[in-house]
Amino acid sequence: MAMPDAVPGTATPNTNRWLQIVLGVICMVAAANIQYAWTLFVPEIQKTFNWDRAAIQVAFTIFVVVQTWLTPIEGYFIDKYGPSRVVMFGGLMTGLAWVINSYATSLSGFYLGSVAGGIGVGCVYATCVNNALKWFPDKRGLAVGLTAGGYGAGSALTILPIAKMIDGGNYAQAFFIFGLIQGAIIMAAAIAMRAPLKNQVPFSTKVLQSRRDYTLAEALRTPVFYVMLLMFTCTVTGGLMAVAQLGVIAQDLGVKNFQVNLYFFAMAALPFALMLDRIMNGISRPLFGFISDRIGREKTMFIAFAMEGIGIVALGYFGSNPWAFVILSGVVFLAWGEVYSLFSATAADTFGSKHIGKIYGVLYCAKGFAALFVPVGNLIMQATGTWATVLYTVASMDLIAALLAIAVLRPMLKQHHKANNDAAAPKLALAHA
Repeated sequence: MAMPDAVPGTATPNTNRWLQIVLGVICMVAAANIQYAWTLFVPEIQKTFNWDRAAIQVAFTIFVVVQTWLTPIEGYFIDKYGPSRVVMFGGLMTGLAWVINSYATSLSGFYLGSVAGGIGVGCVYATCVNNALKWFPDKRGLAVGLTAGGYGAGSALTILPIAKMIDGGNYAQAFFIFGLIQGAIIMAAAIAMRAPLKNQVPFSTKVLQSRRDYTLAEALRTPVFYVMLLMFTCTVTGGLMAVAQLGVIAQDLGVKNFQVNLYFFAMAALPFALMLDRIMNGISRPLFGFISDRIGREKTMFIAFAMEGIGIVALGYFGSNPWAFVILSGVVFLAWGEVYSLFSATAADTFGSKHIGKIYGVLYCAKGFAALFVPVGNLIMQATGTWATVLYTVASMDLIAALLAIAVLRPMLKQHHKANNDAAAPKLALAHA
């Protein structure tokens, strides 16, 4: 396990850490569909059972709340039992979730599947991100970006076959078959997952990092933690709304079935947008993570959050045009996906690696808060008759977060690191005396 005050150059070179990234990416790819393919199932479930759309989307909210709000507990089990066992259990629950959905004939059945899925994906996601942060303190933005990118882009591989199976009138079969496949892949990859030993990884000198390892209780007593929590909630809301509602928005805007013709192939606007969005979402995480390793987390946050806010405003204004819908949704996902690499890397930089599973677990609960807005978005749209109101609201939240990154978070982090360095100076002087 890397220590924040380790001396640069003392780590033992270990190529095994890249294998850990590969295993983490595989697990994230296999877990991604529970969140990102859900929008394909909602219209079919509604058509089959004639339930209210907002009631069906409660299942998505339950999934996200369970996935995020149990993360601190999962962080405890990661530290106690190691990544392999936690991911193994997560794979089992991930596969079980879609099997439950395949047999569900009531809303409560889908809600139960969402609980199982939230537990499973939470175990997979929290462990893989936690492992990446610990193995790569010198390249945190890139490492966690690649790992989280697997979750963002993973569903691009299976969107088309799932959509094809659903269009054939077999949405339950799609749940069952892909549930078994996804669960089995995660459990197989989990066998070789390991956490790093002390002095097994290098220390970063490029990005400001904590001179001490904060416990969860200590992190919760710092103002900077709550600034990050607020920003995380603001930024994740817009993207999460798009993830859950993109199929519904496309249908209401009248562009769902419009054929986008690229001359060498043609595809309906919605599946094409979903495929492009997953790719952009996946590229976003390592790209912005890599950039943040070079220019700093806060500057990167400002650029990405402002881009997302402007993209959502444009989607609300021009979204009824099929080409604009496809392109602008891609811009939104490119700017949104990076939140999962930037906030996790920033948390590890700020509070150290030792207890990052628990600390980022609490910070990650912001995604659960944001999920509460998903069914509310349906109600606002029904009340106003347009998605523009919803989109403009979440866009303003992104722009607020962008300003907070530069005006508030950046000076707070400088003060935070200065206080840690000042406190560590006497100890370092004694050690070298």
